[in-house]
Amino acid sequence: MVDLGIIVMIHDLKKQGLSISSIAQKAGLDRKTVRKYLNRGLEAPVYGPRASGKWALDEYRGYLVERLERFPGLSASRLHRELKELGFQGAYSTLTEYLRLIRPAPVRPFERRFETKPGEQAQVDFAEFTVEFTDEPGVRRKVWLFSYVLGNSRFLWGRYCVNQQLDTVLRCHIAAFEACGGACSTVLYDRMKTAVLGEDEAGVVKFNPSLVALLDHYGAQPRACKPYRAKTKGKVERPFRYIRQDFFLGRTFKNLEDLNAQFTWWCERQANARVHATTNRVVQEAFEEERLSLIDLPALPYNTVLTVERRITKDGVVSVGGNLYSVPQTAKRRTVEVQHHPQEIRIYENGELIACHPVLEGKNQRRVDPLHRKAPPKAKERQSKTKLPQGAVPQRSLAFYEAAGERMANQIGGLS
Repeated sequence: MVDLGIIVMIHDLKKQGLSISSIAQKAGLDRKTVRKYLNRGLEAPVYGPRASGKWALDEYRGYLVERLERFPGLSASRLHRELKELGFQGAYSTLTEYLRLIRPAPVRPFERRFETKPGEQAQVDFAEFTVEFTDEPGVRRKVWLFSYVLGNSRFLWGRYCVNQQLDTVLRCHIAAFEACGGACSTVLYDRMKTAVLGEDEAGVVKFNPSLVALLDHYGAQPRACKPYRAKTKGKVERPFRYIRQDFFLGRTFKNLEDLNAQFTWWCERQANARVHATTNRVVQEAFEEERLSLIDLPALPYNTVLTVERRITKDGVVSVGGNLYSVPQTAKRRTVEVQHHPQEIRIYENGELIACHPVLEGKNQRRVDPLHRKAPPKAKERQSKTKLPQGAVPQRSLAFYEAAGERMANQIGGLS
């Protein structure tokens, strides 16, 4: 059964530009169900008993009940073939509708809620949003919300990003640990590519080495959800619906920086200040208690290095993470080494540091260091550079020496 709130969310996600597959994944529904409610529009579902009347299949009811009692998993297509052999001429859809009335309801055990001790686990995930910034009217952009939730207190920290690349993921982790004042002993992930690389032949999960190194620096260990078991990570996925409805919808944002500023304010004043529906505790108060169980931050900040090679463009910049950073005009090589640190970009030529820039947030941005663009020399400086060093002999043309020889010969002839 799909309630009206889910239907509203389905239409809202469609307006944000999400595909039917993405909406189905986030809503936990089948794609056909999502498509049905999109076509139907915003109207409350009506559930009730089918109008009374005689079914064409009533004469086969005893046969169907007996088959389903012995083999509850028999498919409708299998039963339809068997009925056709018994003389049934009706449509397959008639049978499927009749089976809904007589098929025994499956016995499903109640779900057991998994709670963690303070400081034991945090959960991480990304959610996709579509936004139109007022700085760029008419341009719809996709951004991703990195969400970090403490399992015990449900404390929420997040940041909107322009991509889900590894350097972005590492910076978000560092900022989340600093915001919480420490780290949990384990961090739970789904199968996001920047965290989980796959499994070996024995079924052991292989994590991204750069992420493992970062977590090890803070005393934490990664853990992966089982495939197609999103409920394992429900504490971080359920808030996404809450964030869309309570924060994102009906607001305007100037740019990415403004979006993150408003989200931080909302987390402090609303999300972490509310009484959580599951724990029945104020999130911030529960977090103050859980903070005591977190692993203390290390004395030195994490300073990982992601090294790549980049070519210098004709206008003297290199592209890193979708942004452009300048290099000095004195750079001789066309290919340089770029070290991507959490907070800065360092550019090396033949092992020598030639440029250093703070990491730019967002995309299609450019940072040019004024020292990398020296003005051309003045006319007097150019003339001084053309003077020969002391003791050097200038090169003359052969005609110059012939003319000089004739002048000397004429002078000698005049004296004699």
